[in-house]
Amino acid sequence: MLTALDHVNLRTPDLDLMINWYETHLGLKRGKRPEIPITGVWLYLNDVAVVHLVLDESPLPREATSLEHFAFRATGMTAFAEKLTAAGVPFEKSEVPGTNITQFNLTDPMGNHLHVDFRDSDS
Repeated sequence: MLTALDHVNLRTPDLDLMINWYETHLGLKRGKRPEIPITGVWLYLNDVAVVHLVLDESPLPREATSLEHFAFRATGMTAFAEKLTAAGVPFEKSEVPGTNITQFNLTDPMGNHLHVDFRDSDS
């Protein structure tokens, strides 16, 4: 029986760029990582390493994949929107029909689509 999504693993030729983006715009924090023989960083949300970044300097294929996006749940929608706007980070805000969810759709520096979901009560 599954109980939760644990993490997403992203390849990048520029670890510093990706670390900075996820720390600055999403508030994730670099944390402990096992001694894995592949260069990388784990980024934490509270006490869970939710984004694993792996250094891969080979050209990334641009063929279509089945991963369309990954998502985070959040609170403080107004402050989040202000933070993105002040930093010049483009996003699309939309309401999910038939729910009380507002989504902020973003693209990280490597072109990965993600969204941050807020409940209406979080405005």
